[in-house]
Amino acid sequence: MKSSVIPKITTHVLQEMKLRQKKISMLTAYDYSMARIVDSAGIDVILVGDSAANVMAGHKTTLPITLNEMIYHASSVMRAVERALVVVDMPFGTYQGNSREALLSAIRIMKESNANAVKLEGGREILESIDRILSAGIPVMGHLGLTPQSINKFGTYVVRATQEDEAGKLVEDARLLAGAGCFALVLEKIPAVLAEKVTREINIPTIGIGAGSKVDGQVLVLHDMLGINHDFSPRFLRRYHNLYEEIKGSVEAYISDVKNLEFPNEREQY
Repeated sequence: MKSSVIPKITTHVLQEMKLRQKKISMLTAYDYSMARIVDSAGIDVILVGDSAANVMAGHKTTLPITLNEMIYHASSVMRAVERALVVVDMPFGTYQGNSREALLSAIRIMKESNANAVKLEGGREILESIDRILSAGIPVMGHLGLTPQSINKFGTYVVRATQEDEAGKLVEDARLLAGAGCFALVLEKIPAVLAEKVTREINIPTIGIGAGSKVDGQVLVLHDMLGINHDFSPRFLRRYHNLYEEIKGSVEAYISDVKNLEFPNEREQY
């Protein structure tokens, strides 16, 4: 008799997927209802991204979201998920420059949300924080390339590491993060050739977003790929639906039915 138990994705499973050259699928989610759908569809990794600041709260950048808000979103997602590995972004200001605060923030995320791992943006400059978090037994996913929490430093969301010096630093940082013990690495908006080089040179899975096809997996923001957001159209984004128009049309139909006394009808009342 075939077991109905859903195999849980772990960091070890992701490592095996890289070794077997089996692609890793990853999407964001921020609430119970959407996470339940994404998980039941068979996604490998769910990222509770600090992009919640944009798509859920309407901020222009990811910087304003707080640790408490990230824990709230992560807790909501965890109540829905049975199979996927759930990774939570550590928000801006909770790990840069203070490894003790980084550890305490990561512990809060893990204890209060019951998540599986955390994600930090940056390379050598945050290595002390990564080391300290890893020393507590908390799995860490790295993030290099375009790092949205550093938008005020870069001043733009253009493709990163197109110049030789920045590309060299990215490769070095990737080696450092893999060597430190990170279980995976997000590569955002960098040349595909560079992403392929990093993927070949490190022994942990790489997850790309705008980094070409030669990485170990792909990630997109759920609201972008479903077409709920329609003002954001980078080259790397493929929209699989146009839910903005579908939802808007449904709301317009509901409004019309209410105002024209067509809802509720006789079958829809007691």
